[in-house]
Amino acid sequence: MDPLTLGSIVAIVTVGVLFSGISVAAGLLVVSGGFLIVFEGFSALSLMPEIFFGKLNNFALLSIPMFIIMGAAIASTRAGADLYEALERWLTRVPGGLVVSNLGACALFSAMSGSSPATCAAIGKMGIPEMRKRGYPDAVAAGSIAAGGTLGILIPPSVTMIVYGIATETSIGRLFLAGVVPGLMLVGLFMLWSLYSTWKSGDANVLRATTYSWRERFEILPRVIPFIAIILGVLYAMYGGIATPSETAAVGALLCLVIAMVIYKLWSPTKIWEVLRDSTKESVMILFIIGAAGVFSYMLSSLFITQSIAEWIGSLDVNRWVLMAMVNLFLLVAGFFLPPVAVILMAAPILLPIIITAGFDPIWFAVVLTINMEIGLISPPVGLNLYVINGIAPDIKLKTILVGSLPYVACMVVAIILLCLFPGLALWLPDMVMGPEL
Repeated sequence: MDPLTLGSIVAIVTVGVLFSGISVAAGLLVVSGGFLIVFEGFSALSLMPEIFFGKLNNFALLSIPMFIIMGAAIASTRAGADLYEALERWLTRVPGGLVVSNLGACALFSAMSGSSPATCAAIGKMGIPEMRKRGYPDAVAAGSIAAGGTLGILIPPSVTMIVYGIATETSIGRLFLAGVVPGLMLVGLFMLWSLYSTWKSGDANVLRATTYSWRERFEILPRVIPFIAIILGVLYAMYGGIATPSETAAVGALLCLVIAMVIYKLWSPTKIWEVLRDSTKESVMILFIIGAAGVFSYMLSSLFITQSIAEWIGSLDVNRWVLMAMVNLFLLVAGFFLPPVAVILMAAPILLPIIITAGFDPIWFAVVLTINMEIGLISPPVGLNLYVINGIAPDIKLKTILVGSLPYVACMVVAIILLCLFPGLALWLPDMVMGPEL
């Protein structure tokens, strides 16, 4: 059978299996095993355990559970609420300042936790009721938090970037740095839209500000500064040549647990056990997907599907930007149905040779891919962040949340266009800190 035809069959079967409700990792293993048996016989199954565990035999993978523990420790405290309150007190005089403070809190909390759902839950529990109380429309209150939560997979330290680095054998340090400027740019675009929409509405209730004294503004800072200091310390240790990403992640996880116990009195063994239990569950889920995706990639390569797709796309007589537009469309559609980690592990090994052949930088492409995944987090039918917000504020209809998040989707599209026009937005910082790639 022609490899391209076989590839189409594999794609259709994979989508059907994943839509059946089976877990992503189990689905990939079932599809991989089934096609290997059909085309190479049962003897091919003997390689699956070796490939599965071989994919997990990577020292860099240790950073994933450590960064997840960091996020879980922060999410188990009032750090999100304190961060929100601190920014709200300092930005209260800005028109639309409450939305801006929520977006700023989302950016900072996502940098600390690296989790989009955790960011939505932590900031949304405080921010959405307060915005609604102040007269902000439900769509603005819910949509801004849903969009702000997506920043967790772009702003470092990002588990998604670690997964991309492992899947494509790309420097994780460079990937982290590449996400900084685009992440700040997205935050700026989100805030500009919020300021404009608030100014345009001219609603007196929305523009009304609560007055805080300087004492009230400063008294909240000691609760949030230690966590921000940890993030800065982790990044400094990583890029200052002091430690590897895995080592800095371990130290960061320990410090976050200590601060959670000291500042927020997280002394209860039950609470600490919950942090470790939830972190272990999420880590195992991600590592299971990584191993299964390795087997899936092996199946595609063994049946010459990956090579044939790369050759076919390489033979297309189209402008490289048309090719990039096609890749972005594919990523958008895939992000609508699958979690970011699954899309990266399944698509990156196939797309990377194509991207490099077309003359695009793999570090730059990681940022573009991640923003596409952010759009998927607030787009139906999966749209994880939409459902998290709906769980926080069940009286706000899912349609209202979606409508409120659409302007932020437009901001992400603008960010992708700007990255295409100015690749240096993603590449300048890595090249400055770590030197140009050879």
